[in-house]
Amino acid sequence: MKIGIFDSGLGGLVVARTLRKAMPQYDYIHLGDTKRLPYGNKSQTQIYKNTVRAISYLLEQDCALVIVACNTASSQALRKIQQSWLPQSSQAKYKNRRILGVVRPTVESIGKFKNIGLIGTLRTVDSTAYVQELKKMNEDIKLTAKATPKLVPMIEQGNLRKQKEYKQILENYLIPFKNTKVLILGCTHYGIIKNDIQKILGKKIKIIAQEELLPKKLQSYLAKHTEIQKQLSKNRTFELLVTKSSKRYEKLSSEWFGKVTPKLIKI
Repeated sequence: MKIGIFDSGLGGLVVARTLRKAMPQYDYIHLGDTKRLPYGNKSQTQIYKNTVRAISYLLEQDCALVIVACNTASSQALRKIQQSWLPQSSQAKYKNRRILGVVRPTVESIGKFKNIGLIGTLRTVDSTAYVQELKKMNEDIKLTAKATPKLVPMIEQGNLRKQKEYKQILENYLIPFKNTKVLILGCTHYGIIKNDIQKILGKKIKIIAQEELLPKKLQSYLAKHTEIQKQLSKNRTFELLVTKSSKRYEKLSSEWFGKVTPKLIKI
């Protein structure tokens, strides 16, 4: 059985690349719902339906474990999917499968810091998922969160240096975080621009990029949940699925995964 990775767009590719590098022995299948991106401006109902649709498809493709690499989906839909959708009798055939998100493992990586920043989509910030999880760890934590809705479309478009407004928009978004100790990149897309963010904020501010922490978190999870680990096949295969063709997606896929060509599917 495979490890499934789901995101609305390019962010999941960033995660898939680091997971494969750290754990190349497993079989992976990545689904990018490029037809419906960005998720960050959609309603909670739309996000939930889109996420269930994608997860259902991946489970049908023989995934024992699905990683929701989309912060918007993780913050707006994951809990309901884990607690209600997956255990329902209609989903009995999936009772031994697992669906994981990115919010909890990110929060667990904060350490002892108390003055924390977060950038993410409108729906990720509105959900308050991060502040809820952080408060469980430490009531004294102060979170400064800012929605940065223009970044995902710009990253998806590519050629950021040629987008005249990119630098100014990014600098304006980062103004509230000059005095924080840590900044969470609450969208897996943002790993692509981590260096630009670090350059603006300076080296004294720690940047939490999810693609850097998820491999160790997944390794730890599988070590604790051997019932899942034992189900995973080890043929080193990798498959890319998309719901809409994208030149930018195809370009990065070629650069990062070689001859793996994204397959267009309808869900």
